[in-house]
Amino acid sequence: MLDELIARISSRVPDLAGRTSAAADLAALMAANALPPAPVAAFVLPLALQGGHPAAATGLFVQEVEEVVAVLLVFRTAGSTGERALPRLREVIAGVAAALAGWAPDEVPGVFRLVRGGIVRMSEGALVYQLDFAITDQLRITP
Repeated sequence: MLDELIARISSRVPDLAGRTSAAADLAALMAANALPPAPVAAFVLPLALQGGHPAAATGLFVQEVEEVVAVLLVFRTAGSTGERALPRLREVIAGVAAALAGWAPDEVPGVFRLVRGGIVRMSEGALVYQLDFAITDQLRITP
């Protein structure tokens, strides 16, 4: 599902076209203590999985599952204060929300919804903003 999210953000948010990748790319940057080369970039990572109440059915175990993914937006702010990035941040947040909210990959019965967003870091030449999206799916197991 992460690849589908990355493709959707890249195709729907012009500022993030070709600048959206997975958590592994973020981990590599963090290990090198580096920032993305672009003025704004996005990283999509799995965040949480929460099980709901199972339903009883003969010969089938069904449980609603909520999956939460994070979209980390990284804005380079070197040579400026983080406040100068805020107007651009609002545009990119709106673009990501419009790209994902109400959408789902074909195989999932629910749709993504925005859960929350907020600044997670504003230092060392970068402003990092995290958007969390959740989608409801089903776990179906035949015992």
